[in-house]
Amino acid sequence: MSSSSSRNAFVDGKYKPDLLTVDLASRCRCYKTTPSSSLTPPSPPKSLLVATPVEEGEYPVVMLLHGYLLYNSFYSQLMLHVSSYGFIVIAPQLYNIAGPDTMDEIKSTAEIIDWLSVGLNHFLPPQVTPNLSKFALTGHSRGGKTAFAVALKKFGYSSELKISAIIGVDPVDGTGKVIGSGLGELARNPLFPPCAPTGVNHREFFQECQGPAWHFVAKDYGHLDMLDDDTKGLRGKSSYCLCKNGEERKPMRRFIGGIVVSFLMAYLEDDDCELVKIKDGCHEGVPVEIQEFEVKK
Repeated sequence: MSSSSSRNAFVDGKYKPDLLTVDLASRCRCYKTTPSSSLTPPSPPKSLLVATPVEEGEYPVVMLLHGYLLYNSFYSQLMLHVSSYGFIVIAPQLYNIAGPDTMDEIKSTAEIIDWLSVGLNHFLPPQVTPNLSKFALTGHSRGGKTAFAVALKKFGYSSELKISAIIGVDPVDGTGKVIGSGLGELARNPLFPPCAPTGVNHREFFQECQGPAWHFVAKDYGHLDMLDDDTKGLRGKSSYCLCKNGEERKPMRRFIGGIVVSFLMAYLEDDDCELVKIKDGCHEGVPVEIQEFEVKK
């Protein structure tokens, strides 16, 4: 791997990203047409939020699965950060209401991944091409559990597309790259349990990972501190009070974005400069204090 890059992954990259919404109202308004005008590109199984560079080029693809009862739009600032380094980031809205069973989410995720190879290209700007030979799957909270289940082909649901890397962002309830929050194991008050309780959080996921795997835990930040600064609506407002949080979201969101970018650059683009600097403790741009760090070779 190369260690020659001088970028700082914790600030925005050189690409200009844009956000696209592919929902029930916009599925037929495609950027690209098929060879025959009589053919309609296949619709995605779920509505999507897509962050993509606008410059001409071919870019790796990252799918982000949202946390429990959250909206994909709550991750737009994080998605734009990652996309600014030359990645197409896709966030499906897997559900609006859900119970404890994740089977439907696992099935939907596998279906969306299979759709990428036949449908994604039609909904991107004409100068942008997805490189699905470099595909990463990431998930936050319950979405982390779903991501790992799909990658491990649990419950009979899997995709034919190869997953090159998997990232868990404070995953809960399950088994790579894992990022944890130092406050996730703590309850905000006696009325609400911890959002990432001991025994079913990032530590258990990392223990089950085979190498190469990396584990980072950010001190003094909580389970939802990587969301947008302003999350609207009842669910958005509740995200400020359900979990124990840090003082502000921007540092944790920048940390998550920088770690995700560093990991993707290392394992998809053979550029480990940022990851090595973080590992060696000599990266001057890390926006939070790293409470724990562990690597499996």
